[in-house]
Amino acid sequence: MKDKNNKLFISMYHYIRDLKYSRYPNIKGMDIRQFRAQMEFFRDNFNVVKMEQVIEAVKSGGKLPQNAVLLTFDDGYIDHYTYVFPVLEEFGFQGSFFIPGKPISEHKLLDVNKIHHILACADIKSLVIDVKERMNHYRGSEYNYASTDELWNQYAIENRFDSKEVVFIKRVLQTALPEPVRNKISSDLFERYVDVSEEQVASELYMSEEQIGVMRRHGMFIGLHGYEHYWLGNLTREEMACDISKAMMVMCEYINPKEWVMNYPYGNYSLDVISYVESKGACVGLTTKVQVADIEVDSALELPRLDCNDFPPQSNDYIYYL
Repeated sequence: MKDKNNKLFISMYHYIRDLKYSRYPNIKGMDIRQFRAQMEFFRDNFNVVKMEQVIEAVKSGGKLPQNAVLLTFDDGYIDHYTYVFPVLEEFGFQGSFFIPGKPISEHKLLDVNKIHHILACADIKSLVIDVKERMNHYRGSEYNYASTDELWNQYAIENRFDSKEVVFIKRVLQTALPEPVRNKISSDLFERYVDVSEEQVASELYMSEEQIGVMRRHGMFIGLHGYEHYWLGNLTREEMACDISKAMMVMCEYINPKEWVMNYPYGNYSLDVISYVESKGACVGLTTKVQVADIEVDSALELPRLDCNDFPPQSNDYIYYL
């Protein structure tokens, strides 16, 4: 591994829990025992840095410690308070937590999490059939969008972690279909496949304002992750600005409005998004581009990240992205 002080490994996490004994053991996440083992690996082989060190480095051109790694946690799950926070405290590490505004202000389930829970409960072949049937049902005079075959050919492309069927489900229900259609289909499928209500899942899934405050007072870093968890780069400028502004209002007591960090939902953004968040005080932006960040080369508002599955005990893939 190259020991250069401008290199920054950024590890991205989502669900972290005792998977085997959780309500949805098939949801894609990291088991808490694997997370602890990964923290041991970082303790022994890396220097876990704080977000404040990264902000200072990108602002001043300063150096980070050799083998620097930043720990980032997306979506504001209760997992992060119940399982992650105690382990980070034990190891003396800071985590950076990026929290959508809607679950806090409205206590509603985000569409992204509806989709995760549907995928955790449904047989994928049956689910693809159901989604296609509903796409055909809602297509017509009220909602006009591409044919199912066209959308399948465009989006059914496997990636590092998901089959082409899973990618297709995610893309059409996250962004490809008109929002009212996405909402209807997601709610239909959630009711069919998931054994509890959306309201109950929402009440159990996310951190509360009090829990976020506790973590911040204990040295954890809090940043923005949009309001609705939209693909921001696919919105109009007005829609994008509204979403980010609402997120800033909800998260105002947890962030420094003159120097905050943006984590783009789904890693999706545009030049307009970058320009807008920068104008509102963002100094660092996190993407999902798979690469080790170079703080001397990469734009501070477009830092790439690796997935937690790129590090031991999951794999040694992080080596290949240097």
